[in-house]
Amino acid sequence: MPLFNVRVYGILFDENKRLLVSDEFIRGAYITKLPGGGLEFGEGTRDCLKREFMEETGLDVTIGDHIYTTDFFQISAFNQKDQIISIYYFVHPNHPVQLPTKTTAFDFAPEQISNPHGESEVFRWISWDDLHTDCMTLPIDKVVIQLLKEQL
Repeated sequence: MPLFNVRVYGILFDENKRLLVSDEFIRGAYITKLPGGGLEFGEGTRDCLKREFMEETGLDVTIGDHIYTTDFFQISAFNQKDQIISIYYFVHPNHPVQLPTKTTAFDFAPEQISNPHGESEVFRWISWDDLHTDCMTLPIDKVVIQLLKEQL
């Protein structure tokens, strides 16, 4: 039976107009995406994103304006029976960002990739001038990057 999978993602820019992205190795695939994750039963989308940012980055954030909600059919990259609905918000850190980041995509430590069936995640900043749709792996993230480039 097909299901809906609701995902919530955040757009976090630093003071230098760089975008925070997550480079991940998950289910055998290398993916660059925006930070965020799955909505859990009983939580709202803003609460979900606040929780996801804390879990993934350790950052306490305030959820800002809504940017975009998927308005086209998108099948899940990981489960061909799920339709993905993604919701995007601007995110603002409540404290200075003290997050270890990398400068190169998929710059995992050896222990992060020793298990080819495991999962790994590192964060990276992409400058506004270097930001384009090809920086992202997921189709909906590509749409959001295009919207940001057109509107900001």
